[in-house]
Amino acid sequence: MSLHQELAILLTNSEKVIIFTGAGMSTDSGIPDFRSPGGKWSKVTPVMFNDFMNNYDSRFEYWRQKSEGFAEFGDASPNTGHRLLADWEQHGLVDGIVTQNIDGLHQDAGSKLVIEIHGTAREIQCMHCDFRDTADEYCKTFLESQTIPPCPACETGLLKHATISFGQQLNDNVLLAATTMAKSADLFIVMGSSLVVEPAASLPVIAKQHGACLAIINRDSTQLDSLADILIKDNIANSLDDINKLLNT
Repeated sequence: MSLHQELAILLTNSEKVIIFTGAGMSTDSGIPDFRSPGGKWSKVTPVMFNDFMNNYDSRFEYWRQKSEGFAEFGDASPNTGHRLLADWEQHGLVDGIVTQNIDGLHQDAGSKLVIEIHGTAREIQCMHCDFRDTADEYCKTFLESQTIPPCPACETGLLKHATISFGQQLNDNVLLAATTMAKSADLFIVMGSSLVVEPAASLPVIAKQHGACLAIINRDSTQLDSLADILIKDNIANSLDDINKLLNT
């Protein structure tokens, strides 16, 4: 029996299936894995949260990186993997998705039960007041004017994308929701994550400790491979397509 067949059987027979996705989920949509060799973070220094909050030049660099990224990848569309997960959710095979990705492609594909543990690049938020809005016009304005947009609500707060920056703490409620979801799983499937960014990378361990079967689908090795009950080293979209065909036979 192939690993894909084993996972298809587990998907069918498990009561609570939780999916955990990382950057490899979206590479087939044209969004690069920034942490891979030759990726963005090997060429550009990310802006630390404390620097963003306390230094104008750092804020400007942050907005430059985010706005150029929006211009380059803002039109990305869900790939086969995203669409299959949404279909599996609709048919009761998937009970929730925890994603490290900030691109919103799971929702674009139709998934409803999504926890974005690192936030979303689709929105901006004020770090002073409760203002929140879609990000696209603010990115366009920055690229045109080369000026950091002010908060239109309080006028004094700093606007930042609604994502978790380097050195910024995760939202406690979001982390609690993701942890609760991991604890509830009897099948926890990692897809396209290198599992190096904490505390998100601890979720598979938590799921395993609470009795879940752990499957990892990733092109490269991860630090949790030894914990996996099923380990598939392959492209995510291709693997999910193969599994889906087995589900329909």
